[in-house]
Amino acid sequence: MQGKKDYQEKLFAQFQLSERVPKHNFYRGLKEVLELDFLYPLTKSYYGGSGQKSIDPVVFFKLCLVGYLENIISDRNLIQHSSMRLDILYFLGYDIDEELPWHSTISRTRQLYPESVFEEVFTKILVMCVEKGMVSGHTQAIDSAPIKANASMDSLELKIPKEDLEAHLNSIRHISSMDKKKLH
Repeated sequence: MQGKKDYQEKLFAQFQLSERVPKHNFYRGLKEVLELDFLYPLTKSYYGGSGQKSIDPVVFFKLCLVGYLENIISDRNLIQHSSMRLDILYFLGYDIDEELPWHSTISRTRQLYPESVFEEVFTKILVMCVEKGMVSGHTQAIDSAPIKANASMDSLELKIPKEDLEAHLNSIRHISSMDKKKLH
């Protein structure tokens, strides 16, 4: 006999988020590995003593991490995506009936902290993940180069610098060394 599923929303339900997120889920593992209490003293000086409470810095940095891991660059999309994923809600420490922070709160909080705070947080999180065996490998490299796009496959042509290759590489090395001096 053919079955037919009728959906009727329950007014009350017994639901535990931790039971719905699989034991081997990435975000469950991340939640167990990350000890982010160091964020409270690290970020305390950026807040005043009165006024409305801010977003929890732990939640903020977890949202930043989710955005990075899920390749989401829009704060609005990040909040929308996170609100639909049980594993991410569990990672953030939110229940299914709790509202996530407004996307504009994420943007304002990002502007509150200097770059040095983000670097320190990233470094500590990476160290935690390496120590717990979540990251493997010996070398990580990031490379990028702006390349002019061609709109049509018929019009493809080799794009090379007008100057000879060695002169071009020397100019890039010079710019790179100037950038490194600015950082130190």
